[in-house]
Parts: sequence; structure tokens; C-alpha cells
Amino acid sequence: MLTLKFIQENKEEVVERLKKKNFDASKIVDKILELNEKRRELLKKAESAQAEMNSLSKEIGALYKAGKADEANKAKSRTSDLKNQIKEFNSQLEDVEKELHEELVLLPNLPHDSVPEGNGADDNVVVKEGGTVPKLDSSAVPHWDLIKKYDLIDFDLGIKITGAGFPVYKGKGAKLQRALINFFLDEAEKAGFKEVLPPLVVNEDSGFGTGQLPDKEGQMYHVTADNLYLIPTAEVPVTNLYRNVILKASDFPVKNCAYSACFRREAGSWGKDVRGLNRLHQFDKVEIVQIAHPDKSYEALDEMVAHVQTLVEKLELPWRIVKLCGGDMSFTSALTYDFEVYSAAQERWLEVSSVSNFENYQSNRLKLRYKEDGEKQTKLAHTLNGSALALPRIVAALLENNQTPDGIKIPEALVPYTRFDIIN
Repeated sequence: MLTLKFIQENKEEVVERLKKKNFDASKIVDKILELNEKRRELLKKAESAQAEMNSLSKEIGALYKAGKADEANKAKSRTSDLKNQIKEFNSQLEDVEKELHEELVLLPNLPHDSVPEGNGADDNVVVKEGGTVPKLDSSAVPHWDLIKKYDLIDFDLGIKITGAGFPVYKGKGAKLQRALINFFLDEAEKAGFKEVLPPLVVNEDSGFGTGQLPDKEGQMYHVTADNLYLIPTAEVPVTNLYRNVILKASDFPVKNCAYSACFRREAGSWGKDVRGLNRLHQFDKVEIVQIAHPDKSYEALDEMVAHVQTLVEKLELPWRIVKLCGGDMSFTSALTYDFEVYSAAQERWLEVSSVSNFENYQSNRLKLRYKEDGEKQTKLAHTLNGSALALPRIVAALLENNQTPDGIKIPEALVPYTRFDIIN
């Protein structure tokens, strides 16, 4: 959430920069400033009435002592009127502040200056790429055929137990999942991220804190009886560990990683782009989260991007890094890099990670602040997160790219985790 102070001081800049996200903010910004002026007027009236009431309250006793009962009674009557006025002002103030908050949450985060113009995925910019696209045998097949051939994943059993988009992993398919999770966690730990194991459900305050609510209710599974939400990513509970926390500048950087199952209602439309593991309702992911000093957050972003690059390199996958254009960015992000790996049998790039800097947008919602050493005033920290990595499309690419007539080879870096070097 953008700070009210920033909007007040930079009205034109807010409107202009949000155009890059294809968002017309002019009416909302005008409404915010109008409501804020109304809020300030009500505050002034309430404070003035309170000051007068306090002054009269002090005088009443003195007037009675001086034998001026009539004046004292008038003052008493006036204080009663003022009390009712204050109550009314405060009631109006509460309504205005609620409306102001509802308008503030409608504004997306401002895109960083380096974000390219554009309306969607076709306008994203490839900034780096590596690895070698394998040349598959003519008999090569996509991963949804491979998982049947080697009995790795059963989608029909998932449908029987739960519904579409909830696969059952079996045998070496289950072991490959576990191996990838442990590999990603170990690599994150080597990079200085402290592992946490968070809850898989969060409350409404947590969903609001990281920006999933009220923007993405339709994408989240809602446990209505308890008003809890299944997490779409470990970013939500891990970042919320620091909700309403005041850090010291010397605490930075705060680095956490977490494995979790992730749950998303919107599994996409029909077709090959969402077939097999390409898009699921439940999937596994290791997330990295940083809380950084505002002066260092873009260095932290570069560090996180470099970390994800090492993962796809060690998995021997062809990869590329894409800088998202304004029209393809999330509501909360200031700058996002997507990682994609090439799926040779499908002959297409698959997104496997998003690494984003939210600057102080989430922190303002979370009330996540810090103090410089020796200073009393608090400031908003910067938050960042990234997938490191999401498993389904990684598995799809690993299966497809490493298929041979003898079976599916396991990348060398994973063999100590799988304890087998081929699926056959």
C-alpha cells in the first residue's frame, strides 16, 4: 500500500508512474486527497472541541468556589454539548478513515523506473539466458506421457481423492519431489537463508499484509467457517512473521526460506499450456524471502536473482531471465524478474520462478518498520521474495529434457538426494 504522505507529496508522479501498469489512478488519487482533507478537518474540529471542553472542565470547580453558580452551570451545559459534538466528530472520522483506507488499497505499487512499457507477456524483456537446449530423439514425448510410462504421478487418483489439479506422486516421482525440496532448501541455507516451516493456512490480516487480500480472494481457497485461507505461497506466512515488528538497522538483511505446499484455485483454462504439471491447484515450492534496508533492497534483489540462476544451472536446464513489463507485473511488485526453463518436448518456455522487490508497499500494510542506530523515528523496511524454486514445471522440464531410450537421467547435483541416477 502506498503511503498517504507519498501520495500527498507526489500526486502527479503517482498517476504518471501507474500508467506503466496500465492503471488509471487519477480518480482514486483525487478521492484519496479529498478524503484526507475531510479527515484533517474533522480531526481539527474534534481536537478544538476537546481543548475547549478540557478548559471548561477546569473552570467549573473554580466558578462554583467563587459563588458563580449560574456561570458554572452554563459551562457544565456547554461541556455536555461538546462531549456530544466530539462523539459525532469521532464517528464521522471513523467512517472517513475507513473509506480512505478502502481507496488506498485500490492503488497498485509503483513500478520501478527500469520496468519496460508493455501490456503483457509478449512485451517482457529477456535480460539473460544460459544452458543448452537438448536435441531429443524423434521418439521423445511430453512429460504427461513419461509420468504414465514410468508410473511417477497419477492424476486420476488425485481426481478420485480430491479433484483435478491435485496429483498423487508415486515411487520415484515422490522421491524426486522430496529430493528437489531438500536440494533447494540446502542451497538456500548455503546462501544465508534461515529455514522456517510456516503454517499452511493464514488469517485475513496476513493475507492483507502481503497483498493477497483484497486483490486475490478468488485465487485463494477460503476456509469460511474459520475465515482462514490456504496459502498460495510461503511468501505470505514467512513475510507476516514480521508484521507489526520494529527491526534495528543492524538486523538487515533478514533472510528466510521455507518449503510449503501451495494452493491456488485458478488453475487456468483447458489446453496443452495447462496440461500435466504445467498448472496445478496444489504444488510444492521453496520460497526465499528478504527484508532489507531501503538503500540495499535492489542489491538484495540482484543477489536473489543470482541465487535462482545457480539452481537452474545446477539442474542443467536451459534457462532465461525475463524482466516483466508494466502490464504483466503483479499488483504489489515494484520490479519482477521471471525465470523460465525450456521444456524440450513441449518446445516452449515454462515459468518456474518470480523474484520481486516490493519496496515498502507490503511493509506499509504489515507495519514492518526499522530504526536507524541512535534514532527514535521508525521507517518502513523493504520486502522481497522469490521462488527458489516451484517444483511442477521444473519436474516437467527435467523429465522431458533428460529422456533417453534407456530412461530419464537425473542431473548430477540431484543424485545424492534421489539416491538413483536414472528413472527406468
